[in-house]
Amino acid sequence: MPDSTGPALWRASQFDVMDKPGHERGVPAPALEWPVDAAQSLIALPDPHVPLAPVDIHALIAQRRTQRAYAPDPLALADLSFLLWSTQGVQKHTPSERTLRTVPSAGARHAFETLLLVNNVDGLAPALYRYVATQHALTVFSSNESMLDDVRDGFRNMNLVTLSAVVFIWVCVLERMTWRFGERGWRYVMLDAGHVCENLYLAGEACGCGTCAIGAFNDADVNEALGLDGAGQFVIYAASVGRKPC
Repeated sequence: MPDSTGPALWRASQFDVMDKPGHERGVPAPALEWPVDAAQSLIALPDPHVPLAPVDIHALIAQRRTQRAYAPDPLALADLSFLLWSTQGVQKHTPSERTLRTVPSAGARHAFETLLLVNNVDGLAPALYRYVATQHALTVFSSNESMLDDVRDGFRNMNLVTLSAVVFIWVCVLERMTWRFGERGWRYVMLDAGHVCENLYLAGEACGCGTCAIGAFNDADVNEALGLDGAGQFVIYAASVGRKPC
């Protein structure tokens, strides 16, 4: 097999060839999440424990399908709250300044920030929001329509993005993972992205929503539109969500 980036990364992230990670070199741990600007108000989310019909986990898994077309009905804010909690909800703070959440993460590092491109959610104006997981609340990330258009343009399937109720955009803050695991952290953030998106699929299925994972996007364009450097912070995955059509 010819040498390429993939095999090189695989070799470099093996335990026996890695340099010592930051935590072994006395580097302070990175922050749990992006700070909240004191000038920004938090938008409280409803209790995420929405009433759901009894779920047969076997049927839930069997019925899960990718949904690429959505009903025009708005998504209820309570359902959005449930979906956010299901994908990054903080359940416990530990003495070691980590969080235990509703999804697994290597070393409980939880290297993701969740951005929401809101198109059709009750009680929320169309804009780009950020989920503040430790407070189960939202802040407005941007309402600049030109910026929102640039974000949309970065995705290959424009209709999937614009006709959904909301698009979950997961930003990887790589240092949170590599501080603990070094180069191995590159593997773990990709694994963790799968954990998060599968929870979104199953939670959406439980509350009558459809989901479509989105891996096809122009990395440089989307990162630039969001003000990310594309190296230490970058979009790793996304997913559209909306009510299922009748």
